[in-house]
Amino acid sequence: MPRVLAWIWIGIAALLLLDLAFNGSDAASLVAAGVLLLTVGGAYVMWLRPRIVPGEEGVRVVNPLRETLVPWSEFTWADVTDVVRVHAGGTVVRSWALRETKRSKVRENLRRANGYSDADPIAESDPRDLRPAELHAKRLREIAERRKAKPSDGGAARTAGGVVTAVSPDAVAALAVPVVLLAVVALLL
Repeated sequence: MPRVLAWIWIGIAALLLLDLAFNGSDAASLVAAGVLLLTVGGAYVMWLRPRIVPGEEGVRVVNPLRETLVPWSEFTWADVTDVVRVHAGGTVVRSWALRETKRSKVRENLRRANGYSDADPIAESDPRDLRPAELHAKRLREIAERRKAKPSDGGAARTAGGVVTAVSPDAVAALAVPVVLLAVVALLL
């Protein structure tokens, strides 16, 4: 749902920017354009970027401003607290992409305390009974087991550096460009 809402907002903002381009000619229209661009950048960073992507080398956890690559050789576990967490030895990477509501987590804890649920709801459950975050954690663990079972083809040498986290330049640009535009307009007023 957040992705759908983000695309709807981007479409509305594009129409508003077109209107400003054709009908606006003063400093207020530049401020409005800067604010619209800032909200589009925020929608991109907060709602469109976050995801968990399993790949050949490892699982890539994309958060609003950072990307973390956990090589399959370092992957130890994936679980769900309020978010999906990827464990790599002592490192825990939290994902913004799949969140659990507190209500559903409290409900699951109460079911477990009353004996209506297993200790680990993800372990041997039917995929149709799992919530999206639990299903994704289970799939990550299954992919990791398959990747670790494959014979090494030289890919381990490329990912031997361990967990790598980097700031994403496109996310920073999506937020920085509108802020710079707003600062320039403020200086010109």
